[in-house]
Amino acid sequence: MRLLVTGADGFVGRYLVRAAQRAGHPVIASILPTADVPVEWSADDGVTVVRADMREQEDVSALSELAVEAVVHLAAVASGMAARQDPEAAYVVNGGMTAFFADELSQLPSPPRFLFVSTAEVYGAGHDGPIPESAPATPGSPYAISKYAAEMALEHFWREEGFPMMIARAFPHSGPGQTTSYVLPALTARLKEAKRTGATSVRTGNLSGVRDFLDVRDVVSAYLLLLERGSPGESYNVASGVGQRLSDCFARLAELVGVDAVAAEDAALLRSGDIPVLIGDATKLRTTTGWTPQFSFERTLQDLVDAQAN
Repeated sequence: MRLLVTGADGFVGRYLVRAAQRAGHPVIASILPTADVPVEWSADDGVTVVRADMREQEDVSALSELAVEAVVHLAAVASGMAARQDPEAAYVVNGGMTAFFADELSQLPSPPRFLFVSTAEVYGAGHDGPIPESAPATPGSPYAISKYAAEMALEHFWREEGFPMMIARAFPHSGPGQTTSYVLPALTARLKEAKRTGATSVRTGNLSGVRDFLDVRDVVSAYLLLLERGSPGESYNVASGVGQRLSDCFARLAELVGVDAVAAEDAALLRSGDIPVLIGDATKLRTTTGWTPQFSFERTLQDLVDAQAN
């Protein structure tokens, strides 16, 4: 199928484009106007690059006019930190422009299958174990609210227009190439710096939380399978079902890096509104698509350590 990936120059988008290539799908990769084209993409490999700013209606309209059979909509203000720093941008890009994009696509004679990548943070706090899709949404941050607003708009277009959309509620994921604005690469970088300098402590945020981490390579596999086998109008958790305590992640990374250092909580790195426990139940995804994660958490951590230059 001819596939459009928005936000293709982002961390997940780069992996998704490569995975779609390997699966034989012609890809249109939408990147920011100022972004560099990844060197591994070329027309010979079945990738066409277009540039679009998701804050501009003209650019979004142009994307909706492309002849594609499926869309994975990744373009977003993509982190809780960025959304807290600029809530208005998060609401515009994540909520308003997703709704505008869906409205444009829904008017086509044959609308493409549309996978919207949302976030597990829409479930909010108050959960101790794996969360099913049937759990109520209680978003508690600008990021989660902006993503849930997009979900509500998409559900409207599904009910009223029959727009063939699906929602992927992604739980935390990581892997080589992720920036240090996310917790696992950040801890890895600080531990490597401690090893270089001989420091015996490493600044951290709150490490008492529990997160369900997947490898980005398993995540993009799930997205492609949902495009092929998912049911329009449905939401799917993309998760491992296993919680990892952040303090344990720190200790495992320290061992992999080869440094004897302790975590020192720094008030400057604490984030208000952090969800204590976030674990997903992906039974629906597995049953619908046959998806099974291929990368262990230990492999993800090892690849993170190996990917960061010493």
